[in-house]
Amino acid sequence: MVVSLLPYRALRSISRSNLRTLSEKLQGIAPATGVSCAMNGHVNGGPPAAGMAPSRGVPAAGGALAKGGGVDKAADFANYFCTYAFLYHQKEMLSDRVRMDAYYRSIFRNAKHFLGKTVLDVGTGSGILAIWAAQAGARKVYAVEATVMARHARSLIAGNNVDHIVEVIEGAIEDITIPEKVDIIISEWMGYFLVRESMFDSVIYARDKWLKPTGIMYPSHARMWVAPMRTSLVEHKQQEFQHSMADWGCFLQDTSDHYNVDMSCLSNPYKEEQTKYFLQTSMWNSLYPNQIIGQPVIIKEFDCLTTTMEEVSSVRSSFKLPFHPGHSRLCGFAGWFDVHFKGSPTDPADHEVELTTAPSTDETTHWGQQVFLLHPPLNLQDGDILSCSLDITRSRDNHRLMDVKFVHQLERASGEKTPLITSPYFIE
Repeated sequence: MVVSLLPYRALRSISRSNLRTLSEKLQGIAPATGVSCAMNGHVNGGPPAAGMAPSRGVPAAGGALAKGGGVDKAADFANYFCTYAFLYHQKEMLSDRVRMDAYYRSIFRNAKHFLGKTVLDVGTGSGILAIWAAQAGARKVYAVEATVMARHARSLIAGNNVDHIVEVIEGAIEDITIPEKVDIIISEWMGYFLVRESMFDSVIYARDKWLKPTGIMYPSHARMWVAPMRTSLVEHKQQEFQHSMADWGCFLQDTSDHYNVDMSCLSNPYKEEQTKYFLQTSMWNSLYPNQIIGQPVIIKEFDCLTTTMEEVSSVRSSFKLPFHPGHSRLCGFAGWFDVHFKGSPTDPADHEVELTTAPSTDETTHWGQQVFLLHPPLNLQDGDILSCSLDITRSRDNHRLMDVKFVHQLERASGEKTPLITSPYFIE
C-alpha cells in the first residue's frame, strides 16, 4: 500500500520501456536545458509546494506530530488516510498484478485457514481482500476502513453477494470495536521500502487487541533488502542541482539590480534546501536486475506474529556488500522488500506464497525500489567490499516519513580502507 496519486505504476498494461520513460519524465531527470536569468525562471523545477512529496511532487503521507509527541489525528487523516478515499488510487493498487496475484494465491491456495473462520481486514480499501476471504469460506469478515472508501467497499461487497459475511466498519482500527476475537488478520500495509507510511503500527495494534492466541497473520513475515547499484540518475540529479543553484545566482543578481535588495544572506539555507531535495531525497525507480552490481543483503526481518511497535519504529543494521567483478563505480544503494504468507508455526500454509518487489524485467510492482544515490559515486576495484551501517528512523515532524543514514567504507583487496563516509537521505 503506497500513498501516492502519481500514475507511474509498474503495471503489465504498460510496457517496461514506456514505464521507465514515464518514471524518468515524472521525476524530472531529463537532461536540463540552458539557465535563464529571468526573475521567475526556475530551471527544471524545485521543491514543491507545502504538503507535496519532494521526490514525486504529490501529496506527502501525513502523520504530523502534535505537541507532546503524539500524532495529530486530524492532520494524519487530512494528509494520509484521505488519499486512499479516491477510486483512482484504489484502481492503481488493484491493477498491480504482482500484488494482486500474491494475495489471491495466498488466500485460495490456503483456503483451509479461512474456512469457517473469522477474519479482520485492516485497511480494507476497496474491500477486495475481504471479498476473497469470504469467497474462501470465512464465516465472518470485519473489513475496517478509515476513509469514505468504506462506502464503495460496501457497494462492491454487496455487488459480489458476500454482504451477509462481510461487515464494513468505517473508522481507524484504533478507534473501532468488533464483537469477537478473530482467527486471521489480513492487511496490505506495506509502503515504499516496506516501512514508509508506518501502517504496520495499526496492524500490530489490531493483532495485539483482536487476534486469538492461535491466530494467523497474512502476510506472516516481511524482509527488507539493500544492494549496491549502478545508474545514470546520479548525473541527472547533479545537473538539476547545479542548474537550481545557478538559477539562484541569477535571482540574487536580478533582485539586487531591480529592487536594491541583497538576498545573499539566504544562499546557504537555499543550498541546504536544494541539496536535500535533489541529492538527499530517495527516489522511486523501477530497476533492471543488471543494475544491481553486488549480492543483495537482508537488513531486517519481521515476524508479523511477534514483532513489536518498538522494532518497527527504527531499523538498524550493519552489513558488508561484495561487488560482482568488472564494475568500476558504485552509484548508490537500492532498497526493496518482500513479504511471505507462511501461515503460523502451529498451522503452516499448505502453499507458501512470496510477494517480492525486487528489481525485475517484467514482474514489476507499484512499490518499485527506493534508490539512494551517492554524490559523488565511489570508484571501485575488483575485490572491494563495502562495509556499511544503516539507520532508518521516523521523521521527527511526520511519523509516516523516514530519515535514513548510511555510513560506509570501502575495504580494498590490499587491506587498505578508505575514510568513512556518512550519507543522509529522506524517504518522503
